[in-house]
Amino acid sequence: MALAIGAHPDDIEFGCGGTLAKWAREDCKIHYLILTDGSKGTWDEHRDAGELADTRRIEAIEAARTISPSAEVHFLGRIDGELESTPKERSEVAYLIRRIKPEVILGHDPFKRYRLHPDHRNAGWITCDSIVAARDPLFFPEHKLPRHRPNALLLWEADEPDHFETTGDYLDSKVTALLQHRSQYESTLGISGEVSDSAMSQLADTVAHQAEAVSLRWNKKEAGEEFKLITDL
Repeated sequence: MALAIGAHPDDIEFGCGGTLAKWAREDCKIHYLILTDGSKGTWDEHRDAGELADTRRIEAIEAARTISPSAEVHFLGRIDGELESTPKERSEVAYLIRRIKPEVILGHDPFKRYRLHPDHRNAGWITCDSIVAARDPLFFPEHKLPRHRPNALLLWEADEPDHFETTGDYLDSKVTALLQHRSQYESTLGISGEVSDSAMSQLADTVAHQAEAVSLRWNKKEAGEEFKLITDL
């Protein structure tokens, strides 16, 4: 079982969509945890934040089910841009870890240098700190759940990546999942104006080029995604 923890509704697909699609095909149960509501994810100053949050919640579920039809999506519901790593967040995330018992957790690398978005930094800290809390029984005893220690943590956009996952056969799944985030076409996916086949093809090319660049760094023949792997949890 794998739990991917993202700051915003589309971060998981960007960070590890190909890896999750591959694992799902190998009968791995996939869980998503999305920490914020994505309500600031637009360049349109007239967009209603509440409506955008509702839209992005639906898009996130559709994207996850594209990666894995049986994927379960959990929402922490914090306001976009205001995510903080406090005992409350750590308790809620540790509770989920203890309840579903993932073998692997994937998330943002909080150690990434020069990372601008505070939600990405704080999502990484929440993930790491919650793993510690979930494994040690005297953290949050009010959960009344057994402690749980995952086998591995994979951090995407890592400052010092040391693990490569081959995802060449799953690039289409990653692109299709990203395309479910329709509210993000202009601001994040680089699709402006009328959504055409050529625009979608351009996105597919971009994702493929990024994966190929990773494979070149690793001297691999197939495209892939890279992570910092931590097993001493």
